[in-house]
Amino acid sequence: MEFGILGPVQVYDESTGRGVVPPGAKQRALLGALVVKAGQVVPVERLVDELWDEHPPANAANALQAHVARLRRLLPPPAPGEPPHEWLVTRPLGYALRPGRIDTDARRFHRMVAEGRALAGADPGLAADALREAMALWRGPALEGSGRGAICSAEASLLEESRLVALEALYDACLRADRCDGITGELEELTTAHPLRERFYDLLMAALHRCGRRAEAIGVYDRARRRLLRDLGVEPGPILRERVEAVLDHREPGPVPWPSGRTAAAYPAAAAFPAAVTGSRAGPAGEVGAAGEVGAAAEVGALREEVVRLNSRLEQLSRDQRELLGRLERLSARRTALR
Repeated sequence: MEFGILGPVQVYDESTGRGVVPPGAKQRALLGALVVKAGQVVPVERLVDELWDEHPPANAANALQAHVARLRRLLPPPAPGEPPHEWLVTRPLGYALRPGRIDTDARRFHRMVAEGRALAGADPGLAADALREAMALWRGPALEGSGRGAICSAEASLLEESRLVALEALYDACLRADRCDGITGELEELTTAHPLRERFYDLLMAALHRCGRRAEAIGVYDRARRRLLRDLGVEPGPILRERVEAVLDHREPGPVPWPSGRTAAAYPAAAAFPAAVTGSRAGPAGEVGAAGEVGAAAEVGALREEVVRLNSRLEQLSRDQRELLGRLERLSARRTALR
């Protein structure tokens, strides 16, 4: 058995070969929160907030208990030959999911990505294949249909960021393995879906350059620059500028080393944080003390990481807004048709 959260929350039953999805939104939110916090006791108050937010029913504890009882009936029994095991247990302060030896698809995804990245230096082709296998575990947006509670929303955001970082590693491995032809279309879609993420523009430009499509690579840079200026008021970062200079100078195309740890200098938001914000102070010769330099670098790194997270959140809010506007238009059209 495996708990799945890389898509709609489900319980994959190996004995039947199918995934069991809780039928109700509240049960999906409950299972999603318990899987995210597997092995931990989740207090009743947090689960009530997760399921009903600011509008809990009159007797929320009893309502939660009813949903827990339904979820218990939904979880399959241990496989033949395995010892009896109670998946969902009641504790004095709340409830806990005891996964035992059961895995989640998210943990499996992280393991497979780590294995793929470890192969990148010695065999990028094999690394790309391993990373594609990891991406195949995704069935849709993480914890889709599990509501917007704090537990599931936070985990979904973290998993989405992990997915995007894994995609960056995948396409970098493809470039290093000279597989540029098959990835340009996928990268075009990613730059459209994530227009503030410079790494996808960089990878797309590298792929187009390797395929001899220099004019298109330059066009991608222009598109990225316009979008960053419009939305953030900043120019592209140094890595993207280095990429377009390589294209313009007819230099041999090749992946520009991408900073490990997602360092701040890679992002265009760097220009939004002047020295006054970092708290650094230069001496007469323009030098900064070692302690001050380290502290300033840490502070700047933290601020820029926050910008990255906010950019990701802005993209999600933009998608939510488009979805709501679409629903509003459909409802308006339906009302007009009924008149």
